Amino acid sequence: MAAVVSARLEPILLAVTAAALTAGGVAWLAGAGGLADLFWGLGTLAAVVPAVGWVLTALRHGHAGVDLIAVLALGGTLAVREYLAGALIALMLASGRTLEAAAQRRASHDLRALLEHAPRSARRRTDAGVATVPLAEVAVGDLLVVGPGEVVPVDGRVASVAAVLDESVLTGEPLQVERVRDETVRSGVVNAGGAFELRSTATAEDSTYARIVRLAQQAGAESAPVVRLADRYAAWFLPLSLLVAGLAWLISGSAVRAVAVLVVATPCPLLLAAPVAIVSGLSRASRLGVVIRDGGALENLGRARTLLLDKTGTLTRGRPRVLDVIAGPEAKPTEVLRLGASLDQYSPHVLAQAIVDTARERKLELSVPADVTEEPGRGATGTVDGHRVSVGRIGATGDRPGWAKAVDNRALLDGAAVAWLTVDGHLTGAVLLRDPLRHDAPRTLRHLRAAGIERLLMLTGDRSAPAREVAAVLGLDDVRAELTPADKVAAVRAERERAVTVMVGDGVNDAPALAAADIGVAMGARGSTASSEAADIVLTTDRVDRLADAVTIAQRARRIAVQSALGGMLMSLAAMAAAAVGFLPPAAGALLQEGIDIAVILNALRALRTDQNARPALTPTAEALIHRFAAEHEDLQDVLESVRDAADRLSDSPGPKALTAVEEAHRLLTERLLPHEYAEEHQLYPALAPTLGGPEATATMSRAHTEIERLSRRIATHLQLAHVNSGLTPEQLDDLRSCLYGLNTVLRLHFTQEEENYFSLAP
Repeated sequence: MAAVVSARLEPILLAVTAAALTAGGVAWLAGAGGLADLFWGLGTLAAVVPAVGWVLTALRHGHAGVDLIAVLALGGTLAVREYLAGALIALMLASGRTLEAAAQRRASHDLRALLEHAPRSARRRTDAGVATVPLAEVAVGDLLVVGPGEVVPVDGRVASVAAVLDESVLTGEPLQVERVRDETVRSGVVNAGGAFELRSTATAEDSTYARIVRLAQQAGAESAPVVRLADRYAAWFLPLSLLVAGLAWLISGSAVRAVAVLVVATPCPLLLAAPVAIVSGLSRASRLGVVIRDGGALENLGRARTLLLDKTGTLTRGRPRVLDVIAGPEAKPTEVLRLGASLDQYSPHVLAQAIVDTARERKLELSVPADVTEEPGRGATGTVDGHRVSVGRIGATGDRPGWAKAVDNRALLDGAAVAWLTVDGHLTGAVLLRDPLRHDAPRTLRHLRAAGIERLLMLTGDRSAPAREVAAVLGLDDVRAELTPADKVAAVRAERERAVTVMVGDGVNDAPALAAADIGVAMGARGSTASSEAADIVLTTDRVDRLADAVTIAQRARRIAVQSALGGMLMSLAAMAAAAVGFLPPAAGALLQEGIDIAVILNALRALRTDQNARPALTPTAEALIHRFAAEHEDLQDVLESVRDAADRLSDSPGPKALTAVEEAHRLLTERLLPHEYAEEHQLYPALAPTLGGPEATATMSRAHTEIERLSRRIATHLQLAHVNSGLTPEQLDDLRSCLYGLNTVLRLHFTQEEENYFSLAP
């Protein structure tokens, strides 16, 4: 209730004091000095009463903050009839309190989204049929029915043949999983397949999802309130001001001198300048799509030294993408992708959507399928262009061809999912899918280290192997995988013992950890509402590099706030000394104090300006070129696949079909890829050079272009020899395979480097 009253009082007080100061100014300009003093005096009185209340509240909590000096100064100005000074102090007190209310109110960690997601009832199967009952009535051992798209209400075991589940709400992992009979299922996950039966093993109160809600509530309650920057400095400035005022009165016997000291000691640098710097930082961050809930979070972010990150949706894109397309001996990768995407157009599966999106990005013409059926957890089947086509899983048979076994091995090594394509009952190809690393993640982590973040860790519910691969690529200090929400909270608490800690996540499973951290950061563009509401900072754009920008802004805003506060107080101390010995009467002291206030406020407003060192400035031309070449990278993925496919065919059977595949790969290289590389070299790189500090910044990328062209020429020479010799000779095979595999590797590395270092610069 007190918080609600305060939230209403502070804006009203700001309006009243501003109106009183303005009305007094108008009256003074009109020559009505007495009326002006009346308005200014009323404005001063309006601030005294709530200020006394704030001081008493602070004293009840065991500390006296900056507001006590303001109360003494307000009372002193009334006593010596310095009404203008009092009105100015009143306005600055009201402004500072309003800014602090906006900048210091800790997030309440509203769990509305968590509670809305939680089911309220369950469907229980009995001898009489299926009945809907309140969730509280579900007992251990009940047989429940979970329909498609429904949330699993309690922990249990699968009682049907199988269940296809979306467990991302708990683990963050975007790929759906299949749980067979008697496997455990946790509450809160979503049924992504057909209806299944569940044998409950826990009541609703003891189930996983209820524990997550309790964890978030407990973690939010444990979060210590942030001490205001102003109050930290007031801890020594307050007694010093009172001491100087008391000595001046005691030595001179003049109360006017004591009031003059209090007037110039009015801590406007603390009341207004520091909050102005903090709120300016909040404004700067919001322009970049970073919503910081309060100034305390901004201050803490500027002091952070440890950063904990979720993997899925934070360091990775959070949704699967096509990694590669592999064709069997009788097919081509492009046709495999086209057939699979044509059928998957009617499937709601997350992998199917990724296949369709990739085909459309590559501008493939999709056919309209007929007689489409889908078996949950297995995939879709239908008729495409007169052929019976299936996409999805296949049974574990021992008679797979060699190329299919190679796909299985690669999927294991790459941590990828496989969607197999069969045409008329024959295994024809495969699509590898994986949740890829965000292009801006490596640059972000480098900038965070440069900004003073000393420890970078990954906390994820995902499997250990893919988590460690991501951690190795990014150079993280540690990785902890297969964590439950409770495990994440424990890890956050342990890190908080060492340093100010930031936790970044996007899923419901991250909400308790976000609440437990000193600063919780939510990926709000596509993340869960619960994680956003449990966080202190929300990234509204789907870019993790905004976190590095936010840290830089927070550090700069805090540095400017400290400069403003300390600089203003040092000038106030000098004025206090002059007032104490009688050189500065209250009226002159008020004018001098206003000059100090203006100086420190102007300095605090520097936090609104863009820090040119934070992010390279792109010209519109460079930005347009980045978007153009990024789109071309997507279009050229089939060229990379054709190069690898040609190499694979050479390894499998170096005959006429393999030669045809090499010729097709070379045609694509000549017609599409090499012109792309030439345009990058002569258009993109020169446009980026001023932003990156000169042409040397792109020298290594230019060297990669040279290597790509060299390998392409070498492949062309092999093709010329093959035409002369009416086919590939045995002595050509090793070198040609080496060229093709090497070119594929160089291209993938080169594309990744450009995407991370250059394409991530564009918004």
